[in-house]
This record gives sequence, C-alpha cells and structure tokens, in this order.
Amino acid sequence: MRSSDRNSGGGRNPRGGSGSGGGDRRGGGADRPGAGDQRRGDGQAPKRPAKPRPEERRYDVGSTGQSGAGKPGGMPRTKSGAAKPGAGADTGKGSARGRGRKTVPARPRELDAQIEERNRERHTKPKADLPKTFPGAEQEGERLQKVLARAGMGSRRACEELIEQRRVEVNGQIVTEQGMRVDPEHDEVKVDGLTVATQSYLFFALNKPAGVVSTMEDPDGRQCLGDYVTNRETRLFHVGRLDTETEGLILLTNHGELAHRLTHPRYGVQKTYLAAIQGPLPRDLGKQLKDGIQLEDGWARADHFRIVQNTGKNYLVEVTLHEGRKHIVRRMLSESGFPVDRLVRTSFGPIPLGDQKSGWLRRLTNTEVGMLMHEVDL
Repeated sequence: MRSSDRNSGGGRNPRGGSGSGGGDRRGGGADRPGAGDQRRGDGQAPKRPAKPRPEERRYDVGSTGQSGAGKPGGMPRTKSGAAKPGAGADTGKGSARGRGRKTVPARPRELDAQIEERNRERHTKPKADLPKTFPGAEQEGERLQKVLARAGMGSRRACEELIEQRRVEVNGQIVTEQGMRVDPEHDEVKVDGLTVATQSYLFFALNKPAGVVSTMEDPDGRQCLGDYVTNRETRLFHVGRLDTETEGLILLTNHGELAHRLTHPRYGVQKTYLAAIQGPLPRDLGKQLKDGIQLEDGWARADHFRIVQNTGKNYLVEVTLHEGRKHIVRRMLSESGFPVDRLVRTSFGPIPLGDQKSGWLRRLTNTEVGMLMHEVDL
C-alpha cells in the first residue's frame, strides 16, 4: 500500500506540497502562457534570448518593403494601413509606379523666349554714373605733354622737360606751367619754333623709281604709288607729281591743307632736280634759264642753276625752281637745245632725298614735318 500510495499520489514537493497543489498555491501558475513549455528538466527558469550580434542580424525584406521587419534585431514593422503618399495603386495614375516619374509637358517656345529675355534684362545692368574723383575733370581738351608725346616728341616725361625749358608755344604764347590743356584740332603747338602735327597725320617720303605712275590707283594696271602704301589703314595721297620716267623724292600724306600749300605757286616751295644732258654747254645757259624760257603755255624761270659734274660730253646739272607744271624741267632744257637723258628730284622744300634707296618709303621725322609746315606758314 505504501508503494502504491507513493506512486498514485505523485512526487511530493520538497517544500511540502504536491506538484498540482503547488501550482494552485502560486495563483494559477499553470495558466501562464508557456510556463510548462519553458521549464527545463532541471527545474531552473529559462533565459531570455540575447540580441543577435550585428553580423548575425538578418535583413530580409518583408511584405511592407522594410528590411528585417519582424526579425530579431530588425526594423519594426509599420502599420499596414499607413501607406506612403503616391505609393498606392488607387491614386488614379494607373501603372505610373512601373514607368517611373510622370512626364512633364514641354514649355512653349514663346515662354522660353520670355524667360531668356527677362534673364538678359536682369544681367544687363545700366552703366553707373560714377562721380568725378578729381577736380578739373570737366575741363575740355587734353594735357599738353600727352599731346606732344602722341605727336612723337618723346615720352611724357621728356615732353614735360621741354615745357620746363620754355621751348613749347601754344598759339604764340610760351608755356611756363605743367598740366595745360589744349585742343589738338584748333590750337597751334610749336616746339623750338616749329609747328607740331598734334593730330593723327601721316607724312612719308618715297624715292620713286622710273616707270612708276604718279597716282594712287591706275586703271590700266601699271605700277603706281599706291603699290607702296597698301598696308596703311589711312588713305594717303601724293603731294604733286613726277613724270613716269622721272625718279626721286615724292611726298605722301593725309594732311590736305599742307599738301595744297606745298604745291601752290603762291608759297614758292622750291624743288631741286639733277638732270643728265649732253654737252658742250654754253657759259650763259644758267643765265638763260634764270631769265626765263618761252614755252607754249607761258614763260618758265629757274631759281638756281649749276653744273655738278662734267665727264667729256656728259654733264650733270642741278636745276632749282618753284613751279610745278607738267614736264617743266624737261621742257625748259629741251627748249634750250639740251634734251634730258635722266631726271631725278633730289629735294622737296627742306626735305632732301639723301641716301634713300630707290623704291624705299620712310616716315618723316617731327623736325622735318615742322620744317614743312614752317615753309608754308602753318
């Protein structure tokens, strides 16, 4: 009976209660969820599962599109009813989710043109009217030393030294102070008594070869003076003429008043020629030329005459005159009985030909320009 009672009554609790009774005393311990499943065979309480390490976490994509939802250590699930805006299928866009972003209609060209015009107006700012930062800025004209430097008289510092030395005149008055303003168009500026070309004038001397026509353009295609100045931006014109077979000095400039006065008989600008003729020559040939030779268009007189060289019957004579009629030197000598074999103009007023080679063009110096202007009272 003892053995049967022990077997039927179940194992007593060491604390004095039976297995079922002990559970009832704890307030219905058998009703706790999983209480019987989590109890180990050794009678100890189970441990809570530890959080997985980062390398052990799973990042599975659940039904809501969140990685690791519902997994240990993963992101919590969102509510099923909270849908992202624009992500539902009932938005009326059809299959827009599969095609990506919705297409935007293109703007009309008129609107693009208006936008571009507004941008241009925004970036095109009006020129600011800056205040004058120094007194006397409203004065007219240019500083004298700047005008002299542009005319080729030297640097501005050198021109200031000319003013300090009292060598500069403006309208007949000697300048004694620096910073004087002049009008290059109307004021007359002189240095050492010679007029300075204060404007953008050009003055050139050309040693014209034989066979070149004294014109800037030739309709027949012959070689002319314009062939030597094709690289000049400013239009030049020749001062006077030379025969096609006559060589020597001819001036080119864009100063109209100076060119007019140099060729007008009123101002008497002398030109010197070297002529090669055949002798023998009478002793009174020079007197005949100075007294005057009767030509078909009137009398012609030479200012000076001299024999430069004599080799047998070959003579080289120098004739100076201030007239500029056509073929004047050739006609005078031919009328005297001595036709000219070769003719070269060696000087034009104060400008000599010198050792300038045939066909060469050179720019006149400021001193030479001043002497030319002084010759014709400019």
